[in-house]
Amino acid sequence: MSDLHSINEAINKRAGRKLIPSILVSLGLLVVIFGTLAYLTPAFALFVGGAVLLALRELVTAFHARGIEVRFLHLGIADAVVLASAWFAGLPGLSVSIVVAMVVLLFLQLLKGVEGFVKNATATTFALLYPGFVAGFIFLLARSGDGFAYITTLVIIVACNDTFAYITGVLIGKHPLAPKISPKKSWEGFFGGLIFAAIGSSLAFYYLLDRHPIIGAVAGLLGVLAATVGDLIESAIKRDLSLKDMGNLLPGHGGMLDRLDSVLITAPVIWCAIELLKRFA
Repeated sequence: MSDLHSINEAINKRAGRKLIPSILVSLGLLVVIFGTLAYLTPAFALFVGGAVLLALRELVTAFHARGIEVRFLHLGIADAVVLASAWFAGLPGLSVSIVVAMVVLLFLQLLKGVEGFVKNATATTFALLYPGFVAGFIFLLARSGDGFAYITTLVIIVACNDTFAYITGVLIGKHPLAPKISPKKSWEGFFGGLIFAAIGSSLAFYYLLDRHPIIGAVAGLLGVLAATVGDLIESAIKRDLSLKDMGNLLPGHGGMLDRLDSVLITAPVIWCAIELLKRFA
């Protein structure tokens, strides 16, 4: 028993997170996502919207700790409107609402005076776009007639990348991918996630979307690149703000933004790939 405990501790130390709680949380989230998406789609939208607002709250709290003055109430309302517009009005709703929200938020910042305006306005715009605007593409994927297949494909790509990058990195990772941003990430882990995500995506595109596996593999490669960028963006935010995690809401993961970082950037890429296929394939 002590040997198993030692092995588990060694894995946790090498990977930078607790393995068993991380797996349990991930499984629980998957049950909620697919359960609501299959039987009560509006509940899926509410669940994802709530998760995005929690992630936004973590980001605003982190900004405040470094003296960056942004208003969660203003941003929360703006992000909720943007996501609702994406859900009810699709891409036109998302496009119009993000422009209106940005203008209103910058005007509200302007009313506070010029001192610190650039810093606070930049942070406000960033928080509106990430996690708010990019999360809108999850809603665009889910609201279509093939929403279950699209979201399943997105989850398969992100899950395969996260899982196998984690396993490969723990087992054979030696060469840091971005040591100044995320020291635990390795090139071995990146390519491990890339290979298995491409396989998972090719199967998802073939069986769920009725597309050629090669197209799915290419989409998977693009998805992994986006997921890695999303993960590194969130790691850069934490390093810049001197944080280990964005929060402690999810055992084994940290905060909600720590869990959403990959999917937030991957969703727009997968949406673009699917839309291009619809129009030109």
